[in-house]
Amino acid sequence: MTQRVELATLRDRLAVDGMITDYAVAVDDGDWEAYRSLFAPDGRADYRSAGGIEGDAGSVAAWLADSMRLFSMRQHLIVNRRVRFGILEQDTGDTARVQADYINPMRFAGNGEGSSAPDFVCGGRYAFGLLRTDDGWRLREVVVQEKWRRLPERTAPAMID
Repeated sequence: MTQRVELATLRDRLAVDGMITDYAVAVDDGDWEAYRSLFAPDGRADYRSAGGIEGDAGSVAAWLADSMRLFSMRQHLIVNRRVRFGILEQDTGDTARVQADYINPMRFAGNGEGSSAPDFVCGGRYAFGLLRTDDGWRLREVVVQEKWRRLPERTAPAMID
């Protein structure tokens, strides 16, 4: 590889990593406009393994906005990111796949017992598909594969299905 190619690959890797961080921050902060802006026009997300929906970014953002009201605190931790750039028949490196594990502690709204500790924690793996666009890298696909969750012993508010 030439230095120019290595530098371009490094820049792409940093940009893709930044998109994954922006995704987590948008969900945790409830910034649904920012969430939608991370997706390519045909971008989709699939939260079915976590009891959610699958659909276009706008539909999923609306579902998340409603569902996340249950939680006064959210904090995605997305780790072990594996980034692979696409080199397919007609792909010149303008796609990327990211596999990343997550842990997501959250606190139910209304559980104001003086503690800020999370009382709902889940974890799993994300599969992100990204596309280079004229506006930079955008999400084409987000698939959540929830592997586990822990609820408190005490009664929690009813979860939205």
